[in-house]
Amino acid sequence: MQIAGFDSPMYSQTIGQRVYHYPDLKTLLAKASPERSGDQLAGVAAHSAEERVAAGMALMEVPLRRFLEEALIPYEEDEVTRLILDSHDAEAFAPAAAFSVGELRDWLLSEQADGETLTRLAPGLTPEMAAAVSKLMRNQDLIAVARKCRVVTRFRSTIGLPGRLSTRLQPNHPTDDAKGILASTLDGLLYANGDAVIGINPASDSLAATLNLLRLLDDLRNAYAIPTQSCVLAHVTGLLSIMERDVHAPVDLVFQSIAGTEAANTSFGISLSLLQEAWDAARSLKRGTVGDNVMYFETGQGSALSAGAHGGLDQQTCEARAYAVARRFQPLLVNTVVGFIGPEYLYDGKQITRAGLEDHFCGKLLGLPMGCDVCYTNHAEADQNDMDTLLTLLGVAGVNFIMGVPGADDIMLNYQSTSFHDALYLREVLGLRPAPEFEDWLLRLGLMTPANRLAPRGPALPMLEYLQRL
Repeated sequence: MQIAGFDSPMYSQTIGQRVYHYPDLKTLLAKASPERSGDQLAGVAAHSAEERVAAGMALMEVPLRRFLEEALIPYEEDEVTRLILDSHDAEAFAPAAAFSVGELRDWLLSEQADGETLTRLAPGLTPEMAAAVSKLMRNQDLIAVARKCRVVTRFRSTIGLPGRLSTRLQPNHPTDDAKGILASTLDGLLYANGDAVIGINPASDSLAATLNLLRLLDDLRNAYAIPTQSCVLAHVTGLLSIMERDVHAPVDLVFQSIAGTEAANTSFGISLSLLQEAWDAARSLKRGTVGDNVMYFETGQGSALSAGAHGGLDQQTCEARAYAVARRFQPLLVNTVVGFIGPEYLYDGKQITRAGLEDHFCGKLLGLPMGCDVCYTNHAEADQNDMDTLLTLLGVAGVNFIMGVPGADDIMLNYQSTSFHDALYLREVLGLRPAPEFEDWLLRLGLMTPANRLAPRGPALPMLEYLQRL
């Protein structure tokens, strides 16, 4: 789909005696965004609350079709734009084709927009449409609509079913020490964490170190027949190299951080063609038992801006465009690491909470299996109470998975996340359970009771002995 040569309209809105003008959709979307430090840093934010309200009022009247006509980053210059427009499903879009952004919001909140209907609509929505409608929504609106969107994925466990909450067990270690990693992993498993993935952020970028960590997790998984998947969050090129060298490499999931512009992805050292190559390679290994969703993507508002590659977009719209990249490769997991980049982009607990709900909403609306690293850095104006609030809101919204970090304090990446106990809390208060295959394993080993409670630690002794033998 070639987008070139059109004349962009001038969007405007009058409030009292003042008329606000927005020269293009890019500007209108940025000015309508809820306040956040990253947009202020980029110089794209509204200058006042009144201007923000005016932009929102103007955005309500924009026809959804306009997002198919006015590319925010030129089609000829950006492969993410080309992906969005070339893959748009006109048939799926048809039920919403006559809507404006405001009408889409009202319809999403109606009883007519049930889960099955939203699933059918997802391929017809572009990320820009999702971002636009999110800007018109209160937090409760984001929660209510996201909760209706169920996205289920499978590898060795089934993630995203109603009534389920999964976790990524994150046993990072500052020196990649095997005993330290396994101690954290076993601790997490004993707290019923790890059904989404056991995923290590490696301290080293060497292929040898990555392969050692892959084997470490695979040996543990095989020793106890754990129905989950492992991942070492190395760069996609490293994992691709390992798979090319050994067709029996213990690579379950391929990880990569992604962004919403070609320039930002280039700064990450990736392209759509490279991701395609890695996707094909991982699927060819056929390591899944209940499905073949083999990709794990992480995103975060502000990543493109931090790379100087946001193309003038506000950070939430740019984030939503990253979901087009993720959607292309049918991932098992998509994780918005919401507060990790720092207060330059999301200043305080209020901004982090809003961003987490936006990301989860947009991802689910676009058909993605969204999780969230409910997190903050120590120099942000946020604390664990803010994270408890966001964690609970996301649980109500139907988030697919959260993080499980020992003590909620990642000693390698130096940021604050959610703990093994936080997952138990959320499952308890909302009546949620682990992924079914993982739950069956916990029950079989006596690590959990049929009442969804942790069992006494007697059955854990063989696992602890495994660690002592190393």
